[in-house]
Amino acid sequence: MDKPKVVLGVSGGIAAYKACELLRRFTESGHDVRVVPTASALHFVGAATWSALSGNPVATEVWDDVHEVPHVRIGQHADLVVVAPATADMLAKAAHGLADDLLTNTLLTARCPVVFAPAMHTEMWEHPATQENVATLRRRGAVVIEPAVGRLTGVDTGKGRLPDPAEIFEVCRRVLARGSAAPDLEGRHVVVSAGGTREPLDPVRFLGNRSSGKQGYALARTAAARGARVTLVAANTGLPDPAGVDIVRVGTAVQLREAVLKAAADADAVVMAAAVADFRPAAYAAGKIKKKDGQEPDPIVLVRNPDVLAEISAERARPGQVIVGFAAETDDVLANGRAKLARKGCDLLVVNEVGERKTFGAEENEAVVLGADGSETPVPHGPKEDLADTVWDLVVRSLG
Repeated sequence: MDKPKVVLGVSGGIAAYKACELLRRFTESGHDVRVVPTASALHFVGAATWSALSGNPVATEVWDDVHEVPHVRIGQHADLVVVAPATADMLAKAAHGLADDLLTNTLLTARCPVVFAPAMHTEMWEHPATQENVATLRRRGAVVIEPAVGRLTGVDTGKGRLPDPAEIFEVCRRVLARGSAAPDLEGRHVVVSAGGTREPLDPVRFLGNRSSGKQGYALARTAAARGARVTLVAANTGLPDPAGVDIVRVGTAVQLREAVLKAAADADAVVMAAAVADFRPAAYAAGKIKKKDGQEPDPIVLVRNPDVLAEISAERARPGQVIVGFAAETDDVLANGRAKLARKGCDLLVVNEVGERKTFGAEENEAVVLGADGSETPVPHGPKEDLADTVWDLVVRSLG
């Protein structure tokens, strides 16, 4: 089979060196990559590097190999074009249809999905001109990944950092998997909770659960690849930040509730994939609980945590908001799932069977998505991204 053809555009920012890692991930996973750097990008990483890593020739000018009409052919033959880093200048040129070099010509001729991974200083990213250019590109169907927050050049810190190349690759992989399908969550704000809450007993110990957060992160990653603005409320995970996602970190169920309610105020959909503790200790010991010789420990008294899913389902922050819950069951999976769906009042409930060696921490999942309308959508055993895409398919259908 032909390898998927990827055009990696590199514009002139200091983050250009990170595109080498993105290129490596594409080539090692079986993609045929053609790197098209701008002239400015070559000040940061030379053509020889791009050629050696990709195994393909590198050109920046429309005048190179004119007989092959590169300014047309490269874009025409691509299955995906990704620009990383995408500077403010490149976003402006792409939004306004300028074509003064090989990369901008390629963007105009591409009829495949296009992904931009911006990287620039915070002030440049937040400037109204850049934001309008981003909105224009997204409206036309391009996926513009939100930049990360972190260290920029010099001593500056803020939003504008290029997301981790591994996570940019994951977004591109999901975009490629969807083929020519439009980014159907464009213009939507979605909230996803992930991970497992921890309820402290003392400064050392806590009550927790086995959730790794992988399913929630897959939901966030696939939503970003489908064009959504994503807020990820993450509870106690050790996973890398998904590209293009705003992350709010929490620890306990009460903190998760506060973060979800705040983020849901303007959200089109909320997906509660986190494993939220039903109970917490009634009292917190300020010092470590000591073991006393010859004495049994005092019983731990528990109190109920707030039911976040039921609360946001009963009091929708805006009309038409879609609420999705998750149910981890160990027996009578569908029966218990149906009962929980009715009790919680959400629109969709993802039900799966869990156990010590099932689902938790795994890369795959198997589930049935129950709808308040009585529907059942089985999702066979497979990558958690596949379940995530099924959930978003149903959310898009509910949003209308």
